[in-house]
Amino acid sequence: MSTFLTILLVAAMIAVVVVLVRGLVIFLLGASQNLRDGATPGEARIASSVRSNQMMQYRVMLQAVAIFLVVVLMWFAGKS
Repeated sequence: MSTFLTILLVAAMIAVVVVLVRGLVIFLLGASQNLRDGATPGEARIASSVRSNQMMQYRVMLQAVAIFLVVVLMWFAGKS
């Protein structure tokens, strides 16, 4: 059981890193891409901010899952 949870933990940590990097890329490049697509500067900033904020919310959720898995793994380790 602990092997399965360890694999899930590693997958959750990888997912956190992927979402973090994706959110940062959206944050850094999103507004300039929207400007090229014809949006006004205000609209471009808002659209980029919303997408970046959404990625960061996903990151926080995935971090909570990873922390929960660490707690469960420690609980199983303490029982054996």
